[in-house]
Amino acid sequence: MKQFMLFVSILAVVVLFGGCYIIGQRNALIALDENVNEAWSNIDADLQRRNDLIPNLVSTVKGYATHEEEVFTKIADARGRLAGATTMQEKAEADAALTAGLGRLLAIAENYPELKANEGFLRLQDELAGTENRIKVTRKRYNQDVKTFNRSIRQFPGSLFAGNLPFIGLNLEPRDYFEPPEGHDAVVKAPKVSFD
Repeated sequence: MKQFMLFVSILAVVVLFGGCYIIGQRNALIALDENVNEAWSNIDADLQRRNDLIPNLVSTVKGYATHEEEVFTKIADARGRLAGATTMQEKAEADAALTAGLGRLLAIAENYPELKANEGFLRLQDELAGTENRIKVTRKRYNQDVKTFNRSIRQFPGSLFAGNLPFIGLNLEPRDYFEPPEGHDAVVKAPKVSFD
């Protein structure tokens, strides 16, 4: 009887510690998944912030360079694509098109000294530069969180808990990095916004 009670006690301790371990692993993976979701939300907010700045920038430049309608149209199309994008790939492609359009828009502004001296344009330029820097930082943080998450669900013991086990209930898949279609160079190079 004593041996049976000892066996039951040991079994109960093993089950208790095993349960705590499983719960800890599951919660750790959920926390990493939520970190990725939060980082993506930050990128999305910064992209939206830039998207909201662009109409004011475009209308300011339009006042000086009305004959550049092709650039204005491309920027408007890219903004629409970004606003309507639902997948990370669609957002990356729209972001790359928008970044290219902004680069062209700011290059056009170089030809108009009175525009470069416009206080509203200078303020928008500063806001855009700050937003581009924020996008770069949030993109880097997101990609770091994705790396940590992907590593955790692929390495042991996380790989045991990331699948769709009946008693755990997780079905975690690796996440994609946020990189524009043309690769790393477009991420590193923000549009030039200095008019020195």
